[in-house]
Amino acid sequence: MSVVDLAQFMEDLATQSGAAILPFFRAHFGLDDKSHGTGRAFDPVTEADRAAETVMRRMIKDRLPSHGILGEEFGSERADAECVWVLDPIDGTRAFISGLPTWGTLIGLTHHGAAVRGLMHQPYLGERFLGDGKTASVRSPRGERRLHSRRSEALGDAILATTDPRLFADGEEAERFRAIEAQVKMSRYGADCYAYCMLAAGQIDLVVEAGLKPYDIVALIPIVEGAGGVVTGWDGGPATGGGRIVAAGDRRLHEAALRLLNP
Repeated sequence: MSVVDLAQFMEDLATQSGAAILPFFRAHFGLDDKSHGTGRAFDPVTEADRAAETVMRRMIKDRLPSHGILGEEFGSERADAECVWVLDPIDGTRAFISGLPTWGTLIGLTHHGAAVRGLMHQPYLGERFLGDGKTASVRSPRGERRLHSRRSEALGDAILATTDPRLFADGEEAERFRAIEAQVKMSRYGADCYAYCMLAAGQIDLVVEAGLKPYDIVALIPIVEGAGGVVTGWDGGPATGGGRIVAAGDRRLHEAALRLLNP
C-alpha cells in the first residue's frame, strides 16, 4: 500500500470508528472499571471503546493482514510486524462519560518501531489532527490549516498541561512535576490527547505526563513533531513505549523541562 493509500486508510479508520462511537456519546451506555477494585485509580472503559476498536481491528485485518495491531481494549497481535497500528479508541474516557468533548480516537502507525504517522479524531466536533513527523494539519468544519507549535524557550512564559496531577506517583515523580509547575505561567488539567494537539496548534507550550501506555502517545508523536515540537521520555529517550512523557513546542523549552524532570 502506498503512502497516499495508507493516509486514506487511516482516514477511513477514523470515519468508521467515529460512526461506532457517536451513538454512545451523551447517551446511556455500559461502563466497566478496569481497576476491578484493586485500589488503583478509577479506570473506566465503555461499550463505545470496544465497539470502535473492534471496527478498526476488522478493517486492518481485512485490508492489511501482514500488519500488526496494538490496541487498548484487545491487546496486541503480530506485535513484531514491520508495520504496527496502535489504537486508542477513546483517549479521554473520563471526559467522554462526563459528556465533555475533550476526548479523541488515536490512530498511530509505527514502522520498525518508530512512530511515522498519526491521527487524532474528535467525531463530535468534526476535528481531525494529522501528522507524519514532517508536517501536521488540522481539518474541521471551519476548513483545513497547517499546524505550527509556538516558539517559547522560557518556562516562565509557558502554558503547561497534564491530564491529572494525581496520576503522578507519590514521591520523586510528583515532586518533579511540581517543580515544573511552580515555574510555568499557567497550568491546565484534563485535556488528555487534546493537550498534545493544542501544543501542535501553538496554544499550549508544554505537556508533562506519567504512566502512559504506547496507545496513549504513539499517534500524537508525528502530530507534535510535524508541527515543529518535540516529544520524549523524561530521560530524553524515545516516547513510543509510553511511561513518563514530556512534549514541548520548542526544543529549548523541552531542554529546560528535562533539566527539572531528569536532573
